[in-house]
Amino acid sequence: MKLSEIAGIIEGKIEGNADLFITGIGKIETANENEITFISNPKYEKFLDTTKAGCVIVTEDFINKKNKVSSLIRVKDPYNSFLKLLEVFEINEDESLKGISEKSIIDKSAEIGKNVYIGSNAVIENGCKIGNDTKIFPNVYIGINCVIGKNCKIFPNVTIYRDTEIGDNVIIHSGTVIGSDGFGFAKQKDTSYKKIPQTGNVVIESNVEIGSNTSIDRATIGETRICKGVKLDNQIQIAHNVVIGENTVIAAQVGIAGSTKIGKRCMIGGQSGIVGHLDICDDVVIGAAVGVSKSITVPGIYTGYRVRPYREDLKIEARIKNLDKLEERIKKLESSGK
Repeated sequence: MKLSEIAGIIEGKIEGNADLFITGIGKIETANENEITFISNPKYEKFLDTTKAGCVIVTEDFINKKNKVSSLIRVKDPYNSFLKLLEVFEINEDESLKGISEKSIIDKSAEIGKNVYIGSNAVIENGCKIGNDTKIFPNVYIGINCVIGKNCKIFPNVTIYRDTEIGDNVIIHSGTVIGSDGFGFAKQKDTSYKKIPQTGNVVIESNVEIGSNTSIDRATIGETRICKGVKLDNQIQIAHNVVIGENTVIAAQVGIAGSTKIGKRCMIGGQSGIVGHLDICDDVVIGAAVGVSKSITVPGIYTGYRVRPYREDLKIEARIKNLDKLEERIKKLESSGK
């Protein structure tokens, strides 16, 4: 489309050739003369000297010192404008998938909505309900009495155990397991372990995205709940009866033990571990590889091997760095007899 059309979509002001045709979107380092790119981080301004991009999206107050780029579009927020363009230019082949494969296995009692795609070797058990416009890719298993809402995407090799409830606009990536048994065992007198029946289910609300190879365990009693707007990365373990609040985001390789409740709008860094039966309040940021062993009741940023408020953790790190100097000082004081 023409640059003038793009400026209209992102509500920007053009400097340069409004009739320039743009055929795609590129990185500032590698974009060609018919692609558009953006700068939101000053670190990338150095690439303006070498970029071949036809146009660059910049902030309203950006100063084009070297005039290396012939066309600019000035906007309030270049990053979000760029995301909007990605949606416009995206060629989503998934949207063209329609129909139900003859190689799928669907129980007669299952209710399948309109415009649903079901791929080869997918299995849908009795009592299931699948909403309109949902896409179920090959080799997906959906167990007894599961309910899946509208416009969902369940990618290949996802396993969804019985009684799971999934809302609208949910995306579940390949290899994920929803509703497997929670890790519940009771130690016996002879030191063996007896399995505790896991009789609950998993509830995933609308607008949730779950990365690949993530596991969400069913509740022992009641439900494990992932609230609306939550975004989960790959390879996350969520144990039985966990509740994750609205619009919380969790990076890869996080483990959350049973019955912990995480608030709204939290951000949890990769490889963090949260022990069971804790409460994490709203608006908490937990850094990468943090061990959380107690509840957090005050919003803020928490870091450290054992979770601490961010500033407290920085002070401790600074003191540790000064230990050598402190030791040397003590030795001098001891040798002087003072």
